[in-house]
Amino acid sequence: MQIDIANYFELSVSAMEELMEKITSTIRVRMSAKDAHYGGNLVDGAHMLHLFGDVMTEICIAAKGDEGLLLKYDEAEILAPVYAGDFIEAYGEVVRVGNTSMGIDLIAKKVIAARPDISASAADVLDEPIVVCKAKGIVVIPKEVARK
Repeated sequence: MQIDIANYFELSVSAMEELMEKITSTIRVRMSAKDAHYGGNLVDGAHMLHLFGDVMTEICIAAKGDEGLLLKYDEAEILAPVYAGDFIEAYGEVVRVGNTSMGIDLIAKKVIAARPDISASAADVLDEPIVVCKAKGIVVIPKEVARK
C-alpha cells in the first residue's frame, strides 16, 4: 500500500488546526498624563510594546499556566501617534506553536481619541479604530515550568 505523504501531512495539519482552539488576549487601557513622555502629551511608542508584553503574558498563562518569557519582537512598527486621554486596545493571537515557544501576532488600535482641541476632558469614540502599532512576538515557556 502506497501512502501519499503530502496529502497525509496536509490532512494531519488541517485536523490539528481544527482541534486547536484559538488563543487570544485583548486589553483596553486609557493613556494617562503620566504615560505622556513628549511635548503635546505624546505617549512614546515603546509604551505599546509594554501593553503587548501584558497581552503575551496573559496568553502564556492561558496556554501553559505560566507567565513565560519574551524572547524577541519582530517587525515592530509604530504607525500612528498616541496621546494622553486616548484609549488603546491591544490584541494578540497565537499563530505558531513550537515545543516550548509560541509566535504571537500583535496589534494595538486607538478606539477613543482625546479631543483637547474641544476641552480638557473631551474625547470621541472612533467609528473606525486607528492601528497605532503592530508587532510579532516570540515567547518561551520552559518545559519545567509549563503546567498545561
